Amino acid sequence: MTSIKEQAAISRLLSFLQDWDNSGNVARSHILNSFIETNQGKTAPELEQEFSQGASLFLVRLSTWLRLTYMTGCCLDKLLKSIGIFLSAVSSNQYLIEFLEVGGVLTLLEILGLEKIKEEHKKESIKLLQLIANSGRKYKELICESYGVRSIAEFLAKSKSEETQEEVQVLLDALVHGNPKYQNQVYKGLIALLPCASPKAQQLSLQTLRTAQSITGTTHPSIVDCVLKVLRTMHLEVQYEAIELIKDLVNYDVRNTLLQGLVALLIPSVKETSKLQPKILNDSSVLHLTAHLPVFLQQAAAAKAIGVLARSNLSIAEELLHLRVVHSLMAAMGNTDHSNSQRLASLTLEYFVQMFPVVEEHVRRSMGEELYNLFTSNAEDLYMKMDSIQADILAANKVNVTKALHDSGVYTNMSFYFGPSVNENHLAYITHFQKRNMEAKGGQSL
Repeated sequence: MTSIKEQAAISRLLSFLQDWDNSGNVARSHILNSFIETNQGKTAPELEQEFSQGASLFLVRLSTWLRLTYMTGCCLDKLLKSIGIFLSAVSSNQYLIEFLEVGGVLTLLEILGLEKIKEEHKKESIKLLQLIANSGRKYKELICESYGVRSIAEFLAKSKSEETQEEVQVLLDALVHGNPKYQNQVYKGLIALLPCASPKAQQLSLQTLRTAQSITGTTHPSIVDCVLKVLRTMHLEVQYEAIELIKDLVNYDVRNTLLQGLVALLIPSVKETSKLQPKILNDSSVLHLTAHLPVFLQQAAAAKAIGVLARSNLSIAEELLHLRVVHSLMAAMGNTDHSNSQRLASLTLEYFVQMFPVVEEHVRRSMGEELYNLFTSNAEDLYMKMDSIQADILAANKVNVTKALHDSGVYTNMSFYFGPSVNENHLAYITHFQKRNMEAKGGQSL
């Protein structure tokens, strides 16, 4: 027989549940406010004591109401926070199982895809998914099996709140750890995020990709192309994360492809650069826009990345020499449309000149004494001191350090030989900038 005290407690529980069942939206909102205020941070045993060993009866009502009303957004924030009290409680595994049995994961993922649901409500949904993912491997697998990676990644790309996006990153990081069955799925989902329009989402994806890459241990074929395209960004924080990932990727099997891709970016295709010409000829007021042409931003970032890689590893610097990086850097220094490309390419070339005597010899011969002296006196400011003829010399350079290295047998300890890498865009690139410089000189004489 139960004691009078126990009977009173059960009576209070039944009365509370009856009040909930008979209440409308407004009354239920007040009940939820009171529940959140009273029970925040309680353990599972404390919740059971509060509800006379019947806390699950209230949780199932919350879960059912969530399933019925989440599309309308009614009391959604309070409802999710209340469920969170159960799932975050110490020793709450039973509550978690009960929530999942009624389709809790699917409901939370569906909330992320509803346009009319407020951002802060979706953030609460992400926090609940974090709690579920952190409960163990089988729960991470359940989220992934429910097409969770796609839903979460799409939400990260579309979210307008940086705070919410950071919560999503925490969730994706949790899903890639201790989840061998689906870690590649998360890895591919992060790569798919790189072309998105949100700079914050790109930044967070790149950060998490570094972790995912170290966990998976193998690279996806599309990662090089996706990362190199990110270099077109005008957001320095995104560029920084992309270069950090590139520094990691050179230690994997995509190293050759990655280095070749970076060198190729130093000489943009004429198809891209010629987009400027009609605008410049028709309206001089658009000149300032060229600073943000994506292909030139990418060119400057590639020059910077090559410098970072070469300085960090002499072996990489040698491999770049065999890819005709000196020739391509000098061509980028002749790009008078983008001063940052000139500056960063000049700084990177300075390193190669200082480290390799054969590079110094060829660069000096190609530039001529006057331009070379300007270069060695202050490589960073060279673009401000050289004239259009000197820019043409750089853009049209035919430096081939690779051939000299090969003929002289230098660096024969390298395990491979790339041979001269002829860029088919180079002739068109030279012609474009020579024509631009001639037009500039013609305009000045008028």
